[in-house]
Amino acid sequence: MKSLFVALLLLATPALAAEPALRSSARLLFKQPEMLQPGRCVAYEEGGNGWIATEPVYFLKGRVISAEVRTRHLGKCPVVPGKNLEQYSRAEFNRQALAYPCVATDVPERDEQIGMVRLRVVEWETPHERKAANLGRLYRGMFIEQALKKDLEIELEADLLGVCES
Repeated sequence: MKSLFVALLLLATPALAAEPALRSSARLLFKQPEMLQPGRCVAYEEGGNGWIATEPVYFLKGRVISAEVRTRHLGKCPVVPGKNLEQYSRAEFNRQALAYPCVATDVPERDEQIGMVRLRVVEWETPHERKAANLGRLYRGMFIEQALKKDLEIELEADLLGVCES
């Protein structure tokens, strides 16, 4: 009986290894599906990481249209030689943000399951100072490369969102 269990486990291991790993965003969709029901108000927030301003300063609020788990190939993150992320221009930062999630140059590419939420934008507040150009997805009325406007549809990973009051 014990050898039968071991044989079954050995046969099942390659099948389990072929399945893409679940990212935290995908696990969230399975654990808390009610949080991302269509029509629910969700918010993406940035800023407030300092010593004084600890509350998020910039935000994007929207209504959930749909949420799903997808398999995505995680390729290599774009790198700008000789610069760290804080030194990137806005265009370089956008290229990085559009590639995310991605893997470092020394990590093998792989497939992962990601929980994605499609939402319709309702309201937003973005930074305009030049020093904020490479700090987040929100900048000067834009979400990465898209000009923000009411009813614009965007997609974000589920774990980047929180539920909002309105």
